[in-house]
Amino acid sequence: MYSVESLLRDIKNTSLSKPFRILNVCGGHERAITRAGFRTLFQHNIHLIPGPGCPVCICPEEDIAYAIHLAINENVVIVSFGDMLRVPVEHEMGGCSSLIDAKNQGADIRPISSPQEAVSIALEEPRKVIVFFAVGFETTMAPIAATLLNDLPNNFKVLLSGRLTWPAVAHVLESQPNTFDALIAPGHVATIMGSEEWQFAIDHHNLPVSIAGFHPESLLLSLQTLLGNCSNKVVTLSNRYPEVVKQNGNAAAKAIINKAFTIVDAHWRGIGVIPGSGFSFASRLSHLDATNDYAPVDFPSQCAQNVPETTSPCEKVILGKMAPDACPFFGQECKPASPKGACMVSDEGACRIWYSSGERSITNVIKKGNTLKVEMK
Repeated sequence: MYSVESLLRDIKNTSLSKPFRILNVCGGHERAITRAGFRTLFQHNIHLIPGPGCPVCICPEEDIAYAIHLAINENVVIVSFGDMLRVPVEHEMGGCSSLIDAKNQGADIRPISSPQEAVSIALEEPRKVIVFFAVGFETTMAPIAATLLNDLPNNFKVLLSGRLTWPAVAHVLESQPNTFDALIAPGHVATIMGSEEWQFAIDHHNLPVSIAGFHPESLLLSLQTLLGNCSNKVVTLSNRYPEVVKQNGNAAAKAIINKAFTIVDAHWRGIGVIPGSGFSFASRLSHLDATNDYAPVDFPSQCAQNVPETTSPCEKVILGKMAPDACPFFGQECKPASPKGACMVSDEGACRIWYSSGERSITNVIKKGNTLKVEMK
């Protein structure tokens, strides 16, 4: 057994000749790292860099715009997970810049906490068409798949915007070679898909990978392991969340996902189209696709044209190119109560986490005698 104190001591005693840059993908990991104050506990040259691990942040604008369009112009009820209601789009749709705007203008839009709750609303209100705006990564798509494979009421439709995590990480690594030195892989996704899914980072990018849980011991064990890889000049895949993550993942959950969905090229907000990164309906469930029943909408966003945003720095935060507080809008025009960008909405978004926790970038470490003074941005 390891104690937090011993792990912290080992990490702090690790000698590094240059900054060690670790990409931590998962929004849950970023929240745990920030709340634990890890960045201020470690030496200045251990850099923990948040990546594209927030499904709300990367949901494409055209999907949100289409949901707004349906809510305003069609006789439907839009239901989605609560955070999605507040995600802004760059160009307004029908005078609304978010689903909550449309709700405030009278559209029937309701927050839910589970896919089964969406089905319950459809059963309770059979004369209304219920459109479930389904957003999430593999961990969320598994229960969504299980729900969709059940007998569903005829008034239940789905606007699907699910994404696979590893292709986005592969895109970040491929588009920014030699930027990162190691990877902390998301524990919940690995619980479903298995630890072996992250072998690509070793095989194609020569980066050590450690799968972490969400408690301090697991995250610190991952950091210790990655630093050990650096010191010993080896590259390994380690599982520091073995109580739930297995090599091949959850076979039952993967079978349900494969039965309900097919894998397609998909657009990510702030990134563009990533091959093989999205979920689409398997043929047996194609009747649930809301886009079959309602006409498409002409949305003028650059994202709809498969190129990244240009007016918001969110894409730089999503890609690990910029710390949240380096954004000129952070804490000014962009706050949780009035988000300008998607990264300030969800509690898995890096900007929201940093703002709510008071996190700031470390810009300098000054040694005075035997003490270190950390200057924050």
